[in-house]
Amino acid sequence: MNVLIVKNIAAEGPGTIEDHLRSQGLPFTVIDLRRGDPLPDPGSFTHLVIMGGPMAVYEMHLHQHLKNEALLIEQAIKAGKRVLGICLGAQMIAHVLGARVYAGGKQEVGWYEVELSDAAMEDPVMAPLAMPGSQTAEVFQWHGDTFDLPAGAVRLASSTLYQNQAFSFSDRVYALQFHIEVTPSIVNGWLEHENGIDLRTINAHSHRIYPAYSSRAQGFYSSFFM
Repeated sequence: MNVLIVKNIAAEGPGTIEDHLRSQGLPFTVIDLRRGDPLPDPGSFTHLVIMGGPMAVYEMHLHQHLKNEALLIEQAIKAGKRVLGICLGAQMIAHVLGARVYAGGKQEVGWYEVELSDAAMEDPVMAPLAMPGSQTAEVFQWHGDTFDLPAGAVRLASSTLYQNQAFSFSDRVYALQFHIEVTPSIVNGWLEHENGIDLRTINAHSHRIYPAYSSRAQGFYSSFFM
């Protein structure tokens, strides 16, 4: 096994994904295509993880690295690799699979509940994200863009504002609009300079739920990184 993690911006790294891989002794490589790191050969990795970023898929003409990233995702999916996209990464997967990615009109920033579909509750990768005794997951959101569900994909989660919060494609590709990789310090670092946000309340909630949140994320990772 070798996990390739692709960053789109320095601030949005793998967080608890990296923690999990280190704790399990699983080999991984982190690259930053925006910085100019070369596009790796798909044969060099078994799992591909695409992280978030502030750029928009529909502005790909302004971001050459996203074109390279789309090619890498397409190659990985065709080769049967396990692929995980988070936030922008999820939007990139949707784009590669032929779905429309667009501005959603409203932002989700902070801790929100998403409703997990019946398919998610039966999915060994997604089911660990559910809060005990419920079919919901509390997750950290920071986005304003959204996407249509690609043809052949299975919807896994929805929120009040956005119907498509997560989907799978085959049993190897997962796209999450939300961030399961965050820690309280990551959340604070992302939002400390954002206007119109009650950061004190968000930080207090981050610390309160983090032990359980991290545990549920670890359940996701344990099933995905196989």
